[in-house]
Parts: sequence; C-alpha cells; structure tokens
Amino acid sequence: MTEIDEQKRASAEAAALLVKDGDRVGLGTGSTVAYLLPALAARGLSLRCAATSSATEHAARELELAVEELDELGHLDIAIDGADQIDPDGWLVKGGGAAHTHEKIVAAASARFVVIASAEKVVPHLRPPVPLEILRFGARETLALIGDARLRDVPASPEGNLIADYFGPLADPAGLAAHLAGTPGVVDHGLFEPRMVSDILIAGPGGVEHRELEKGAPK
Repeated sequence: MTEIDEQKRASAEAAALLVKDGDRVGLGTGSTVAYLLPALAARGLSLRCAATSSATEHAARELELAVEELDELGHLDIAIDGADQIDPDGWLVKGGGAAHTHEKIVAAASARFVVIASAEKVVPHLRPPVPLEILRFGARETLALIGDARLRDVPASPEGNLIADYFGPLADPAGLAAHLAGTPGVVDHGLFEPRMVSDILIAGPGGVEHRELEKGAPK
C-alpha cells in the first residue's frame, strides 16, 4: 500500500468513527470511500445508507451495509465523500468519477457532510478541470456557452446525460459556479461551495487533521 493509500484509509477510518448507531448515512464515490465502507461495516452499527453510485451501492451491499433509495430515507444524518481538490476556504472540486450530481444531492440532503482526503488533494487554489454533467440536447451549444469545455469520453451519467470538463479560468470559484449553474443545458457542475461542508478530514504524514466548517453558513 502506498503512502497516499495509507492516508486515504486513515481519513476514511477517522470519518467512520463520526457515524452513530441508527444514523442514515450518505455514501460517496471514489477511491477514498472504498476505504470508508469496510471501516463502517467493521463497526457493526445499525445503519441505513444511500449510495451516490452503483459501484458504491454494490460494494456496500457486499459488506452487508443496508442500502436504500435516498427518497426512502429522506434527510440524512451524515454523508461522507472524497474530493479531487480542496482549497483553503473549503471550496471543493469533485466529479472525477462523474458522480458529482448524485454526490451534491446527497451532500445537500445531509445534516452533516464530511469530506475525506489524502494530503495531496489540498491545493493553494482550485485549478481545472471542473467536471460537468450536461444534457444531450444541444450539447455543442451548451459547451460553447460555457467557454473552454469539452466532452469526456466516458459512459453517460445514471440519468443518461453527457459528462464534460471545464478547462477555463478558475480564479473565482463563486463566479464560475454561478456561471455554470446559469448556463442552459448544464445539469450540474463539480464545484462544491464551503457552505455545503461540515467537516474536512485530511490525512498526512503527521496524522489526520480535522477542519470544522459551519454547514449552511454563507461564505
């Protein structure tokens, strides 16, 4: 196991300790969440989970974690997910695995959204690409309205939409998020605002750093 893998596992195991018996839990997607699932299963808690991807759902069921549809669970007590980039203000870029729309819905549905990451995911400022989910209808025009964006050669999203990436300037995350959200044809983007996040657990050589944010607070 590499040092980065060890850090991913450490942040995931620290997050698993934040989950309480009886919680309704949102499960993210990606390589760090892959360490979270066995850590949760090992605790033997009675949990009801919602998964952000079919891969996560399958892995969770293999570990005998109870997975249900988000609409069946309603509001979640806690959701835990990884990130591709984390800036000093708590802005995130997510969606390298093309699950960012589901991940954002689950994060918004949770009372507490916990981000887990290895140290290399912390950056002084966000940089492209920013993942996008866009409608098939008029996709070429949507990309032109966005600016420097291009389709990614990957399978469609669970809803059958296309996955693309934005490669333009990223000095102003809030401004870019507003631009992308206001562009017709963009289903969602991979910029997560700090007000969506409650906790960030970053594992490095010296252990796990726990940053606490105020979910819902304007930034």
